[in-house]
This record gives sequence, structure tokens and C-alpha cells, in this order.
Amino acid sequence: MFLTATATASELAIRWDFIIGGLALFLFGIQFMGDGLKSIAGSKLRDYIDRYTSKPWKGIIVGAVITVFIQSSSATSAIAISFVRAGLMTLEQSVGIIIGANIGTTVTSFLIGLKVEELALYFVFLGVLVFLFAKRKKATYAGQILLGFGMLFFGLRLMGDELSTLGQTEAFASLATTMANQPIIGMFTGTVMTAVVQSSSAMIGIVQKIYDAGALSLTAALPLVFGSNIGTTITAVIASIGGSISARRSAAINVIFNVLGTILFMLLLGPYSQFIEYLATEYNISPMMQIAIATIIRALVVSLLTYPFIKSLVKFVKRILPGEEEKIDVDIEALDPKLAESLPSGALGVSKQVTFKMGELAADCIEASREYFIKQSGKYRDVSRQYEDAINSLDSKITGYLMQIAHEQLSDTDTDDFIATLQVIKNIERVGDLTMNLNEFYELAYDDKGLFSKHAISDVNEMYETVLEMNKLALSYFMEHSEAALKELLDKENYLDLVEEKARQRHFKRMAANECTSSVAAGVYVDILGTLERIGDHIFNIVKEVDSDTHLYEQEITQKIMEQGL
Repeated sequence: MFLTATATASELAIRWDFIIGGLALFLFGIQFMGDGLKSIAGSKLRDYIDRYTSKPWKGIIVGAVITVFIQSSSATSAIAISFVRAGLMTLEQSVGIIIGANIGTTVTSFLIGLKVEELALYFVFLGVLVFLFAKRKKATYAGQILLGFGMLFFGLRLMGDELSTLGQTEAFASLATTMANQPIIGMFTGTVMTAVVQSSSAMIGIVQKIYDAGALSLTAALPLVFGSNIGTTITAVIASIGGSISARRSAAINVIFNVLGTILFMLLLGPYSQFIEYLATEYNISPMMQIAIATIIRALVVSLLTYPFIKSLVKFVKRILPGEEEKIDVDIEALDPKLAESLPSGALGVSKQVTFKMGELAADCIEASREYFIKQSGKYRDVSRQYEDAINSLDSKITGYLMQIAHEQLSDTDTDDFIATLQVIKNIERVGDLTMNLNEFYELAYDDKGLFSKHAISDVNEMYETVLEMNKLALSYFMEHSEAALKELLDKENYLDLVEEKARQRHFKRMAANECTSSVAAGVYVDILGTLERIGDHIFNIVKEVDSDTHLYEQEITQKIMEQGL
């Protein structure tokens, strides 16, 4: 029921600073808590998505659970998109994750319905204590989670009373009546407001508070909630502009899923409102929990109705957004568990082939990073990240496959190959990690509007060229044990060390001559050189793991270089 007593906003002296500040704390709390949860989970998030999404229904479960943890449906969807581009997941599988993300994001409204806000400041106090005095990183992250949790509910509490007061004004009472009579206006209002604040949880929380105050009827409140489901897709749509075809298709699927779900429930608004009111009367459900339950049921129903039509939805999206998906070609089907059981030596050969492909992806990752360095385009940074995602996934899959092989009886030769392949995989994975470090250095410099001199660019480019050549030679030796490739690789490894040292000295001279225009670029340049040199070391380790006698060749080449005074 609506409140009957109304007044002007001035008469009620609404504290807008409480509303704005409370909303800010709510949004920051969600972000802060989500960051803490992601820090604790770390790379496991991607691993879970990669491992447990073989079927769309599994993707729904994983998408929901992950979103509950990181408090961001957009972030969950972004991870799924990266796997699609990496060729490790089909678009159909990603749909499951997107659907699940929409379910997971309703948990916040449920917690609001439980009136956890009454304990908000206790969570803030406890979170601060843990965050400030914890000595271990995981404990610090736990404190961050508690603090963020408390802040988001304190923010809701802060603006709650003022929102209740706002609901008593003549202007809002008139708007509420209009939305009750014309639900479409409420839906559009919810869409726009959610697009502005970039959080459906915040919008739903506001609706819960106003509805709890009696300022909105259920038929006026629900369209606002339904509209928020459309508004939350705007972020993904904006992010997909200029992105890959996979990103645009995933964003389109998210929009279609939420728009169709909203249309369905808008058409059923009357009966659905009566159903929620029936549940409220029958089970004595509080107003805020009514909105939460209505939100959860909507998400579940739309998900169940969409699931049988996932393939049709994908076909439709591919038709309206034609083009070839930018996939990284990775054949993981060759890692056949049956082969590991029946013929371990043959399975080892297959694992070496897939490892070789992993090494080629490392080269692509490095090349994309070089393009980012030269062209300063975030497009290449993102491409490099996609390759690194694929490398990490292959690391997990090949390692798991090798562990299956290890369960069988291996000959001494096979055991040596097993150990060598495992070590090679870890070195390639480390190459991918270090390449991401390079991208972070470039981002720091470019965010500061820093530029590298033409001499600095030339030196870095030479190091890039050298590590790419080293990678090709190392992979060749890994597969064919070519002595010529080994000796050339040793030459390149020593040459890389020499280039790094000379480039470092030239950089210090430029700094002494005050030729560096950006302190940030100058500061990270030495780190860039060192990281490229470390990439070269890990590439060289590929050969070391394959041939234990490599160090003899290394000493020989080093001695020759010293004798020649290079």
C-alpha cells in the first residue's frame, strides 16, 4: 500500500548527501568485496570455468557460483568470452555461463532482504581489524571481504531512511502512481538508472528500501527491477564495441536473454505480482525479501525457459552478427585418456605435440606484446592476454593428462620424457606470465603519457626478435633434437644477455644526459629489459630440460664469446 501522507521535499528536509554518499559506499563496498574474493580465489576462477563447463547446464551452475563470489556478472561473462576466443570453449558453453551469471547476481538482493544491514558496522569494524593487522595476504583479503561487505550494507542503511522520506513526497507519490498505472515507464526508469549507476544490485537495493517504506506498490516496484536487468547489460555492450566478434556475440546474447525475460514478466506482471503477494501473506515474508524472491524466481524461470533454446539463440546471434570467430587453434581432443591407459608412450608423444602447440602460442603471445609496445594499442594487449589464457589452460590440461599417464607403468626412457615434458610446460607457462608483466610495464608508461626513445625502442625490439628466434629454435630441439638448432640457440641466448647489458648501459647514459622525458617510462625500462632477458632464460630452459648435457655446450659457446671479446 502507498503511504497516504505526502509533503514537499523541502518540508521533509531530505538529506541528499546521505542518499548520494550511501549509494557511493554501496557501490564501493561491492567492488571492494569482489576484489577481495577474486584475490583469494586467484587464478582458480578461470580454472573452474575451464574445467567444469563442458555442458551448458554446468556452465550455468559455475557462472552462478563464480558471480556470487566476485559480485560481478560482467567480469564472469568477460572470462567466458576470453575462453571462447582461445578456442577452449564454444559460444554455446559461454551462454550457460552468461545465464548463470544473471542468477548469481541476485544473491545481493537476497542478503538485503535478510536485513543484514543492521550488523553492517560490526562487519566494518571486524574487517578493518583483520585488514590492518593481518600478517598473511589471505587474511588481509578476508579482512577486505568483511570490510566491503559491511560498507555496502552500511551504504544501504545510510540512504535507506532518506529514501523512505523521499517516498513520502508529493512528487514521488505522483511518480509511483504513474508507474503503477503505466508499468512500462517504471521499466524504462529502472533501465536508465541501472545504466547510470552500473549496478543492478544497487538499483534493486534502492527499490527494496522504497518498497519497504510503503512508497511503491508491488506492480510499480517490479517493473523497476525488471528494467534493471536490461540496464545491467549496457556495460557489456559498451565494452564489446570495437572488440572481437565473440565479445559482440556474447554481449548480444546477454541483451537478448535479459530483454526477452523482461518482456515475458512484464506481460505477466499482474499475475506475478499476485503470486508474490500470496507468498508474502502465506509465509509472512518482509517487503524487502518479497523483491528479492521476485528477482530470484524471475532469473530461475527465464534461465529454465532459455536453456532448451541455447543452440537456436546462438544460431540467431551468428546470423545477425556474421563473421568468423577469432579463435586460437588449440586441439585438446588429442589428449585421449584411453590412449594414456593403453599406450603410455604414445600418449607421451601426443602430449609433446600439444606442448609444442603451447610453445607456439607463447610466441604469438610475445609477438602481440611487441605490437602493444610499438603501436600502443590496447587491442594488442588484449590479444596477448587471450594467448596467455590459452597457455594457462593448456598448462592445466596437459599437466592433468601427464598425471594420468604417470598412473601407468613407465619405462626409464618414458619417465625421462615425462619429467622433461612437464618441466617444458612450466617454462612455457612462465614465459606467458612474464609477457603479461611486460604489458603491465607498457601500460604504466602509456597511462603516464610516457614515450620511449627511438634508441630504446630499437634495443627492446632487438631483444623481442631474439627471444622469438630462441623460442622457435627451442621448440625445434624439443621435437627433433637438432644439434644445429641447439648450437644456434646457445649463440642467441648469450647474444640476448649481451644486448640486455648494452641496452641497460645506454639507457643509464641517456638518463644521465637528461634525455628521458618520462620518469615512469625511464623507471620501467630497466624492468622491461630484465623481463625480456628472463623470458629468454625460460626459453633456454626448454632445451636444458630435454638435454642434460646442454650446459657443456653453453660453457663452450660462452668461452668462445669471451675469447672474441664480444
